[in-house]
Amino acid sequence: MAAAPKNPRPCSIADTLALVGEKYSLLVLREVCLGNGRFDQLVRNTGAPRDILATRLRRLVDAGILDRRPYSERPQRFEYRPTRAGLELEPVLMTLMAWGDRHLHPDGDRPMVIEHVCGHELVPQVTCPACGDAVRHEDLTAHPRVPGWTVTGPAAA
Repeated sequence: MAAAPKNPRPCSIADTLALVGEKYSLLVLREVCLGNGRFDQLVRNTGAPRDILATRLRRLVDAGILDRRPYSERPQRFEYRPTRAGLELEPVLMTLMAWGDRHLHPDGDRPMVIEHVCGHELVPQVTCPACGDAVRHEDLTAHPRVPGWTVTGPAAA
């Protein structure tokens, strides 16, 4: 088996996953976005062990994705709320949920439905902000901006 490369492609996806890609992190963000920001709610609704959850919460707060606010002085207890950066991840959660609905629950037996303020079920879709068209794979072209990298990998390879 070949060893992992020492310098993989620089990538915002990898950078983002370094913050939110750990087990339970996106589930914590799901719960906080649903309004369930207290520790016991998060333990119950994510299934995360308490020690792991505490670590994930600390990392998400340190990364500026969640805010930690006291809701009780005695005993001292905190709740978590999404920051602006955390709320900007909500469309990612909705898109992941829609993918799971299509590919893991094709029979229509979906665990949750999200309703938009207009009263209709949300069906997330990525669109181009310039023209408004739906984004399709065949319409995209990547342009690496890191010196020494091409679409296929390192230029020197």
